[in-house]
Amino acid sequence: MVKAELPEIDLSIEAGDWPEHDELERLIRAAIIAAIEVADLRYAKDAELSVLLTDDQAVQELNRQWRNIDKPTNVLSFPGEDIEVGQTAGMLLGDIAMGQQTLASEALNEGKRFEDHFSHLVIHGFLHLFGYDHQDDEEAEIMEQFEREALAKLNIANPY
Repeated sequence: MVKAELPEIDLSIEAGDWPEHDELERLIRAAIIAAIEVADLRYAKDAELSVLLTDDQAVQELNRQWRNIDKPTNVLSFPGEDIEVGQTAGMLLGDIAMGQQTLASEALNEGKRFEDHFSHLVIHGFLHLFGYDHQDDEEAEIMEQFEREALAKLNIANPY
């Protein structure tokens, strides 16, 4: 059971061949609920989250601008504030941006349903907003375990 009200989700679909808005919103909400439950994530009442669904060109530009990496990627997370794992986030949780072509290509190449891979990346991106990372093996194992547990709640197989 969710301990807090879900954050307000501002979903923007700017480019790319995405599923219908209502389906995407349903998938995002379910993924976020699962992540909140397994990682015991906490945030301010009336918190907000922005999700941008776009194409690889736009994600590549964001990746170049903010990470100095000049290539597209599947998901980028921009925390609203710097918080440590376990801390309560404030009102602005941050932004998650996803590139449709990279996500679709990965799903196809890995034999996964698009919706399952999408849900995994929403969980992954959302955990980043709460200080979780995968810069070393120990951090990666903690984050991946939460991802596996959240995906299991959604009846999605272990992606690792």
